[in-house]
Amino acid sequence: MDDNHDTDTLLALVSSLLIIAPPDAVVMLDALIECNGDVAATAQLLNQAANSRKRKRTNLDSWLLKSPNQKPVKIPTDSEHSKSDKDTAVPSSSRASMNSQTMDLMPILRAPPSKKNTALPQLPPLLLSNPNLVAQNTPCTLHLSVLPPKLACRLFYAMLRASEGWQRNKWWLFDRLVESPHRTAFFARKDDGVDSNESWQQAAQFWYNGRMTEAPDQFPTAMEEACIIVESIVNQELKHRNRFPLEWAGDDVDQTWRANVAASNCYEGSKEAVGFHSDQMTYLGPYPTIASLSLGTERIFRLREVIPTDQLGVRRARTFNIPLPHNSLTIMHASCQEGFKHSVPPQRAIDLYRPAFPEHPGAEIQASNCRINITFRFYRPDFRPPTIPRCKCGIPTVLRADMKNRGDARTDRYWWSCYAGAQNEGKGCNYWKLLDMKAEGRGPCLCDKQQA
Repeated sequence: MDDNHDTDTLLALVSSLLIIAPPDAVVMLDALIECNGDVAATAQLLNQAANSRKRKRTNLDSWLLKSPNQKPVKIPTDSEHSKSDKDTAVPSSSRASMNSQTMDLMPILRAPPSKKNTALPQLPPLLLSNPNLVAQNTPCTLHLSVLPPKLACRLFYAMLRASEGWQRNKWWLFDRLVESPHRTAFFARKDDGVDSNESWQQAAQFWYNGRMTEAPDQFPTAMEEACIIVESIVNQELKHRNRFPLEWAGDDVDQTWRANVAASNCYEGSKEAVGFHSDQMTYLGPYPTIASLSLGTERIFRLREVIPTDQLGVRRARTFNIPLPHNSLTIMHASCQEGFKHSVPPQRAIDLYRPAFPEHPGAEIQASNCRINITFRFYRPDFRPPTIPRCKCGIPTVLRADMKNRGDARTDRYWWSCYAGAQNEGKGCNYWKLLDMKAEGRGPCLCDKQQA
């Protein structure tokens, strides 16, 4: 029994022995303390102190709370009360019974302990400073010095020059036209990497943030060289990882992942950044693998898990900060886009990057405050642009994962939704449709091959 319950019981016992209207609870507690917890003596003290008429007895069964650790208390009946204060105080037999209920009141009358805070504690950010920590805490792997040093410098210079003509993406958000603080460009390989079909670029209409764009440029020479190395690292990683049922299966066991598209970003200075987001899966399909190459000045890559609805009361999300130095590769493996959001936050200060090699023989090395990020992606053949459903606005829909209601990785839900509002002054239609892999003829996935 808790302390509040014991206090109520003692006050009820005292009240049951009074012939006067029960005084305030504070008065009765003070009397109990003065009588060292003797219920009968407390009642007698209060009766003698009051000069009022005898109060009518009431049936205590409806409001007297008894402690399971105490013996039942004999409740005097009306016939046991006499007409005088002395006689009505407590019969000798009842007094003996009440004396047996004398208790140490200090544990009861002391201030009750404060209620325990049942809210889950906020977890501080965790710095993942090496590849082992990254692999232990996230669905990502970090690989350092992945390209030959000269190739890494050559690719950095090529992308830095090209970034002068890159665009800052614009889209509507909550009735406001917003602009990304960094510059972006898209590149595509000569063919799709699956069936050597070079016409796929012309047949496809590339859409970004709800608007049609021109067909992307092909991979420049240095990017193509880097892509071959990145593909090898990714496919080696996939051989040693547990795979998910909805991942692309393909036909080539030795090279299940191919990079046929690259989204490139330039972050100039410490303030250019991008907020928390998960990458669109429209052309990537469920459980994609994305390889992100970092060149130039070191920046923080931030990950934060989206806690499923059924686990909100059990655990809290944690933020992971991963420093990405020049010539490092971060592989966001399958399940990262379904369960995590990522960002590149602004920083108070950054270190300038000084390339190990000059851009041209004999040229002076120039320090740079830019980070070039190239995210190599595999546009799956079963999610090619012509197969993407269009909403009522006539715009290709966007594919998103149900991040808050994740299941068994086989029955996880994805949905197609209107994305026209990103460019149409925030106005779109209410188109919404669940992804049905089988009905839409998509695959093969790993689960299909396992069943076969």
